[in-house]
Amino acid sequence: MKVFSSLLFLSLFLTACDVSQLNNPYAENDEQLNVLYSSFSERPKHLDPAVSYSSNEYAFIAQIYEPPYQYHYLKRPYQLVPLSATKLPSVHYLNAAGEVLPSDAEEKDIAFSDYIIDIQQGVKYQPHPALAKDKDGGFAYHQLSEQVLADIHNLNDFAETGTRELIAEDYVYQIKRLAHPKIHSPIAEVMKHHIEGFAEFSKQVKTQPKTVIKDIAMGGVQALSPYRYKIRIKGKYPQFRFWLAMPFFAPMPWEADVFYAQQGLIERNITLDWYPIGTGAYLLSENNPNRRMVLSKNPNFHGEKYPKEGEQGDAEQGLLKDAGKGLPFIDKVVYILEKETIPYWNKFLQGYYDASGIASDSFDQAVQFSSDGDAKLTGTMLEKEIRLQTSVATSIYYLGFNMLDNVVGGNTEKNRKLRQALSIAIDYEEYISIFMNGRGIAAQGILPLGIYGFSEGKEGINPYVYDKNRKRKAINEAQELLKQAGYKDGIDPATGEALTLYFDTASSSVDDRPRMNWFRKQFEKLGIKLVIRGTDYNRFQEKMRNGNAQIFIWGWNADYPDPENFFFLLYGANAKVKHGGENAVNYNNPEFNALFEKMRNMDNGEQRYQIIQKMQEIVRRDAPWVFGLHPKDFVLSHSWYQNLKPNLMANNTLKYKRIDSEMREKKREQWNQAVFFPLLIVVVILALLFVPAIRAYKKRLTATLSE
Repeated sequence: MKVFSSLLFLSLFLTACDVSQLNNPYAENDEQLNVLYSSFSERPKHLDPAVSYSSNEYAFIAQIYEPPYQYHYLKRPYQLVPLSATKLPSVHYLNAAGEVLPSDAEEKDIAFSDYIIDIQQGVKYQPHPALAKDKDGGFAYHQLSEQVLADIHNLNDFAETGTRELIAEDYVYQIKRLAHPKIHSPIAEVMKHHIEGFAEFSKQVKTQPKTVIKDIAMGGVQALSPYRYKIRIKGKYPQFRFWLAMPFFAPMPWEADVFYAQQGLIERNITLDWYPIGTGAYLLSENNPNRRMVLSKNPNFHGEKYPKEGEQGDAEQGLLKDAGKGLPFIDKVVYILEKETIPYWNKFLQGYYDASGIASDSFDQAVQFSSDGDAKLTGTMLEKEIRLQTSVATSIYYLGFNMLDNVVGGNTEKNRKLRQALSIAIDYEEYISIFMNGRGIAAQGILPLGIYGFSEGKEGINPYVYDKNRKRKAINEAQELLKQAGYKDGIDPATGEALTLYFDTASSSVDDRPRMNWFRKQFEKLGIKLVIRGTDYNRFQEKMRNGNAQIFIWGWNADYPDPENFFFLLYGANAKVKHGGENAVNYNNPEFNALFEKMRNMDNGEQRYQIIQKMQEIVRRDAPWVFGLHPKDFVLSHSWYQNLKPNLMANNTLKYKRIDSEMREKKREQWNQAVFFPLLIVVVILALLFVPAIRAYKKRLTATLSE
């Protein structure tokens, strides 16, 4: 019975112990820090701000690098405000002779625009070995010996770090890096058309190493003093101010390129693409993309205050509780590699991730739609005090017609009516419901919500596809248009058979088949046969460049909150085949082009707004796109994650957010109590099974001893 008593005591001990969170995935003890837990699904390829141009990369580098400007966290419409600069740029217009023009000068008279930018004094870079000095004042690690390199495996292995003050030359140096052909910046071609001297500089340094460009001048970019620099733009291009809020134009110390250019470091994958160096609120303290990445508070951060004002309703939602307080609030951000959505979702529900998107597999568990179509949380989510935030992305996904194609393209009335008929037949409301769990809105035109010129009124309706109540027109109206186009009942008079159209796509996996079948059925409504031509992405890109695709799906996400960033997708001079631009459908309407050229550099106002509406009308009529949808972002967050407001333009929002660690710990304990009662039952059963055996053994032992 002693064994039974011992087992029983052990089981009682376990049930009495205050043991919880045995499922906690985090080994380190971070209770004393304000830590945010998040994830990533794939390794960011580029952390060099001259090269990076992907949202999963911006999630990191936007917290580390500081361009001169940023978007106000709370105000809408989106507003540029200073970040590392002291004020918004001063813009001076000049004629071809270099003479200063008045601010209201005609665009035709403006040959150049000078952007004068003043930066903050006293800003310092994060601690970094590239800036470390030895006792003689030289750089400690710019000429590494094999002996030193033997002990270096990652950036944290360097014993010494250093810093220095941010100066205007660092911004100039970064623009030179954008122009260097060996760096392969994705915006180099664009900037050649805008920054004076950029193209010439690019040719000049083509054969030069990156480390020498510091001492080579670029004609249109100049440091005027330690804290002021100038960028000269060709003509008038007011959208350039938005580029100055992107990491491409963040400062870079020349010492970083010299440090990272050492072959021994390159062989160890210690490069700027792997280890950033910035002045922002955070630095990358751990980079292990096979397991986790960690951002830590930059001890040299120059400081910034939480906004004191926002838009109407922000105060009521608690978004101004921290007004005027120093940033950042979060000490550390731990990103765990999560390739599968289900484990991530389960950890979120247990409180081990602070926020989460919603995968299709988990959508019904989290969200339900009311009778009027509003998304609401389920009871399970409400019990945990989980919150839902939705926002319409500044993006558009569309079905494009190659306007160079003889059947679906062209500006004839026949081809236009064919495109209009298909625009009605392809029911994107149904697509959103079936494939996106309702997370999107059908597009009425080219502009998404939040971009200047978007209208929610009568003029915001596409009258060629919807009635005045925004209800999609009946299929019989599409059939009538098809008849007028010469394809009655979908029959091609040239063959006497169903009109055959071709859908080119790089989506050819098993998971994509339901979507492709759905598109076939949309065309079948009109009696048209749709042939899916699946291919790999490289081949698809080649088809697009050569104009060999007939119908395809494409999309665009705003780089900056200006209608020019969307309408240029249909500007004739940006046609993909002829000019290699982003006009993937090769649309070229002279009337639209003229309005675009007039609108693109105008200041926002009634005149610009009315031009935008005219442009919307033209492309709705011509239908080079089936306008598709604007995605809707659904984000869940726990009650302890605070100061959350969707900001679709800004990427550097981490510094504004706050974690209530004490509340999180209490919730985790409540949701993750270790349950030992089943173990008690197992122990008792084992004990009962062992008792007869023990008694038999004792009886046999006693008998043996008595003999």
